[in-house]
Amino acid sequence: MEETRDLKLKDGVTAWLNGALNDPIVQILAKNSQLTKTQLETLLIDILSENISGKELNYDEKAALRLTKAKISRGSFNRTLKQSRENVIKSIYTVLLLGYLGVFETTTLDPYLEIANKLHDYVDAHSDMPSKEEELKDHAKVIEIIRNELETSLKRLSSPSQEPL
Repeated sequence: MEETRDLKLKDGVTAWLNGALNDPIVQILAKNSQLTKTQLETLLIDILSENISGKELNYDEKAALRLTKAKISRGSFNRTLKQSRENVIKSIYTVLLLGYLGVFETTTLDPYLEIANKLHDYVDAHSDMPSKEEELKDHAKVIEIIRNELETSLKRLSSPSQEPL
């Protein structure tokens, strides 16, 4: 009984992680973030696995949820988790530092703010799924247009030839 529940949890987390990590927008954002793919995966497991399972999980159970075929030790999982948390904290400190120094008051960040607004539109479009099939097709087209705009904008801003800051 418990083994079946554990397998169901692993399948659910695996499906969710694969969907999230293979999302083209997530891939662009992750590629240009402070997190490695492994760190992002580990952080997501740590934060979201308990929501998916509906129960508190220990680090051995969380380590078993990693996408890799090889068995990951609790220690390895915890080291990766520590690194990912440190990188997130450094990123937050960077944002705070730039805000404190007044960088956000300049127009050089406008392209990033525009992307943030497009990203918000994309998330809103995903959450407002219509129920009728005809509306669903139109909705899918809108989501695809927003996603393409986002991908293009993110690639342009992350290109070394661009100097938006």
